[in-house]
Amino acid sequence: MKTIPIISVNNLGFPWETKDPFLFCVHHEDFYPKGNDDLGPVDNLSGRSLGSDFIVKDGYRMYHGQKVPGFPAHPHRGFETVTIVRKGLVDHSDSMGASGRFGNGDVQWMTAGKGLQHSEMFPLLNKSAENPFELFQIWINLPRKNKFVAPHFKMLWSENLAVETFEDKQGRKSEITIVTGNISKEGPTPPPNSWAADEHNNVGIWNIKMDANAELTLPTGSLELNRNLYFFKGTEITIEDQSIPVYKGIELNASILTTIKNGNKPARLLLLQGKPIGETVVKYGPFVMNSDKEVQQALIDFQNTQFGGWPWPNRDQVHDENKGRFAKHADGRIEDKSL
Repeated sequence: MKTIPIISVNNLGFPWETKDPFLFCVHHEDFYPKGNDDLGPVDNLSGRSLGSDFIVKDGYRMYHGQKVPGFPAHPHRGFETVTIVRKGLVDHSDSMGASGRFGNGDVQWMTAGKGLQHSEMFPLLNKSAENPFELFQIWINLPRKNKFVAPHFKMLWSENLAVETFEDKQGRKSEITIVTGNISKEGPTPPPNSWAADEHNNVGIWNIKMDANAELTLPTGSLELNRNLYFFKGTEITIEDQSIPVYKGIELNASILTTIKNGNKPARLLLLQGKPIGETVVKYGPFVMNSDKEVQQALIDFQNTQFGGWPWPNRDQVHDENKGRFAKHADGRIEDKSL
């Protein structure tokens, strides 16, 4: 009897289901209108649940933003965030005094470690046309030994990401952008305390784009890997004669060769894989620890220290509208990508 690579197929909700070492994956896609002088929507925002606006209205959400969409200052401890911005821009500010503006293919990889606050706002810089926006945020767990490392973030600029192109027998192409992991090309180096920093953990985050009717065979991995494929744009794909409609998550056996046959429209997929950490996970909102006691301590520590406080004028801090892509790190180092 032939063994097939598909373990299960599930509907994609909000957020998407993930497997150890991943904790969470959310896909935001919003069609924002023109921006105003405050870098928010030019629209009248009456009728929205500002501060907690997660229902799509007129094509977009404000999330926790009041004037500018996004997520004002909030704490994290015990895990990492990987923010992949496919369209639009994100303004980052944090309790270490670091900041940045990134997007249109850029990735920010942030290790929360022992704790920090950060804000993630989505400035609408274009005042003469619409501001389409699309983002993935992925949470990766930290092993027990790294729960209390110093906070750190690293920018993976779009121009430095490894891109693999594959062509099938009919000349149709598929393209994989590697956020981390490797195929024949190696992706960027993750932050030093990440579970992904050890190549033996085989952590992979791949953005996949397929031409209409293209075929793509994924490289095999070990049986112990958790591998999930998220099909979020297109019409349908076929894996081992099983037709799968769009907006489905597919759990795969990484040790079995998997060939994806795309339908008659271009497709976009996200692949997450990694060796599981295999430790107890106790989550309470933005805190991810190994025990209830550690979560309670995180709450006490945040109440007492605010994880360093908030050095910015506003909880929903946005940067000057004339600034381009940049990152200012806690040690003062500046990466300027506006030139």
